[in-house]
Amino acid sequence: MITVFGFYKFKKIESLKKYKLFLQREIFKNNIRGTIILSSEGLNGTVAGNKKDIIKITKILKKEFKFKNFDSKNISKSHFQPFHKGKIKIKKEVVPLGLKINHKNKKLNKYVSGKSWNKLISNKETLVIDVRKPFEYNVGSFKNAINPKIQNFRDFPKYLKKIKKTKPVAMFCTGGIRCEKASIFLKKKGFKNVFQLKGGILNYLDKTQKKDSLWRGECYVFDNRISLKHKLKHGSYSMCSGCRTPVSIKDKRSNKYEEGVSCPRCYDTLTNTQKSRFRMRQSQINLAKKAGKKHKFEKEF
Repeated sequence: MITVFGFYKFKKIESLKKYKLFLQREIFKNNIRGTIILSSEGLNGTVAGNKKDIIKITKILKKEFKFKNFDSKNISKSHFQPFHKGKIKIKKEVVPLGLKINHKNKKLNKYVSGKSWNKLISNKETLVIDVRKPFEYNVGSFKNAINPKIQNFRDFPKYLKKIKKTKPVAMFCTGGIRCEKASIFLKKKGFKNVFQLKGGILNYLDKTQKKDSLWRGECYVFDNRISLKHKLKHGSYSMCSGCRTPVSIKDKRSNKYEEGVSCPRCYDTLTNTQKSRFRMRQSQINLAKKAGKKHKFEKEF
C-alpha cells in the first residue's frame, strides 16, 4: 500500500535553486514520487511512497526549512503508485494569484471545520464558493455550492468583484491552499465575513462520517487515482485519454466513449486522425497487457 501525503506551508524561503537540487536528491534517494513546488513564500506539494519513506521526507522538509508543523496536510492510501515520477518545481507563488502571503495577513484568515462548517454552509445567507476549476466541481461539490467557472485561478479576483461585501462567504478547495489567498484577497477588498474550510475537502471527507456529510459526489485529485470518496477511498472516475478530463461510470455507457480514445465531451471535437492515433496507442497498451508487460502509456494501476 502506498501512502500519499499532501501539504503546504507558507514560509519565507531563500536559495530556491539550492533547495531544489537538495530535494531532488532526497526524493530520488527515498523512492518518492509526486511534485513539490518551491516558492519564496513557501512550499506546496503532494508526494507518494512507502510509509517509512514519506515519514522520512516530511522530517527532512521540517528540518531543512525550520518549521514544526505544516499549515495543512492530508494523508491517504493508494493501491498503486499514483505518480509517474518525482519533480521539484520553482514557482513565483505556491498558487498563482498575483498576491503574496505573509504571516500577518495569513493570521487574519478564519478557518471552519466539521459541524461548524456544515452549519455555516446550511445558512441561506451564506454564499458558498467552490474555488476550483469547473471540471473539478462537476466531479463533486458541497450542497448549495456555486462555482465561478474560471479556467485559471488567476482569474478568480475578477469573479470576486461581483460579490456583495456584506454577504457571509464560505470558500473551499481540495487541500485549502487556494482559499488561503482568496480569503486574503477578499479581506483586502473590504469583505468582513470570509471563512474557509480548514484543511480543504480532503480533510473534511477524511474526518466526516458520510451520514453527517453535506458533500455530494467525489473529489477530483491531481494524480492517477483521479477521484476520492469519503474516508479518502478510491473513487469511480477514470481519465479520458482524448481530452484529459475525468470520466464517470455514466460517461462510459455512452456510445461516444471509447477506452483510450474519447468520451462524450471530446468525441465530436477530435479529428479522425487523432482518434486513429489514440486507437493505435490503446492497441499497443492492450498487447503489452496480454504479454504481461508494461507499456509506457499505461497507468500503473
